[in-house]
Amino acid sequence: MRYLNITKYVYLIAGLFFAFDAATHWNEQPKPWVSVGIALASVFLFFFRNHFAKKFKNRQNSSES
Repeated sequence: MRYLNITKYVYLIAGLFFAFDAATHWNEQPKPWVSVGIALASVFLFFFRNHFAKKFKNRQNSSES
């Protein structure tokens, strides 16, 4: 299950990549709204997975003691 800790950082890297892509192509037509949407979704998923990983770890630690 170690890979679940790594995948949240993949979401963060993808979010940063798509935010950079949207920023560099902002003056073009049409606007890069798809890149903005993917960047926002990826950053949201990073924080979502991080929150639930902490919650799961706390629950696991409390059940062991």
